[in-house]
Amino acid sequence: MIASRKSAPRGRRRHALSTRIWHWINAASVIILFMSGLNISNAHRRLYWGDWGFSPDQAWLVVPRFPGWATIPNYYSLSGARDWHIIFSLVLGFGLLTFLIAALINGHMFRNLFARAREWRLSSITEDIRQHLRLNFEHGDGKYNILQKIAYASVLFVMLPSMIFTGMVMSPGMEAAWPWMTDLFGGRQSARSIHFIMAWGLFGFFIVHIALVVLAGPVRQIRDMITGGKTP
Repeated sequence: MIASRKSAPRGRRRHALSTRIWHWINAASVIILFMSGLNISNAHRRLYWGDWGFSPDQAWLVVPRFPGWATIPNYYSLSGARDWHIIFSLVLGFGLLTFLIAALINGHMFRNLFARAREWRLSSITEDIRQHLRLNFEHGDGKYNILQKIAYASVLFVMLPSMIFTGMVMSPGMEAAWPWMTDLFGGRQSARSIHFIMAWGLFGFFIVHIALVVLAGPVRQIRDMITGGKTP
C-alpha cells in the first residue's frame, strides 16, 4: 500500500505488523487463487446468469482458454486446480477476517480506511485526481487519500467478500447447507459469473497497485511493507 509519510506521528510505524503480515499472505493467496481459477475456467469456458446453464446460446460470455504458464498447475487438471483453490480460499478467508478484526481493534479501519465527509466533496476528489496525474501520491491529511481509500475499501469490503461468498455458493456442500446464499446471488450460475467478474476486478486492482508502487519508488515501498517503515 502506498501511504503518506506525514500521516502518522514522528517515529511511528507506517504499516502495523498485522497489516504487513496480511498484505503478503493475501498477495500470495490471491495470485494462487487467480491462477488456479484460470485452470478451473478452462474446464467450462461459458458463463451464465440464473440457476442453470450449459449450452452456448445460454451464455452471456465465452471466456478464452488460458495457457499453461498462466495457470496452477501449469497443465490442465481440474482436480489439481480445485485442490489449490480450496486450500488458499481458506487462507484468504481467515486471513481477511483476522485482518479486519485487527484493523478494528487497532483503529486502522476508522483512522485510515474510512473517508471523512469532507473528502467526498467534488473539489476534494478533483484535487486528488489532479495530484495523482502529477504522480504525487503522498498528499492529503491522512495515511491514504480519497482515491486510495475508495480503492482499498472496494477490495476489502466488496471484492474479497464477494469472492469468498460466491465461492461458497458454488460449493455443493455449502449450497445444500445454506441455500439462501444461492438465492441471495440470484442462482448458482449468477454466483459463478459474479465470482469471475470480481476476480478480474482484483486483477485490475493488482496491476494498478503495482504500477503505482513502481512510480512511487518500489524499493522504499517494498522495504516499508516488510519492515514497517517509520515516519520521519
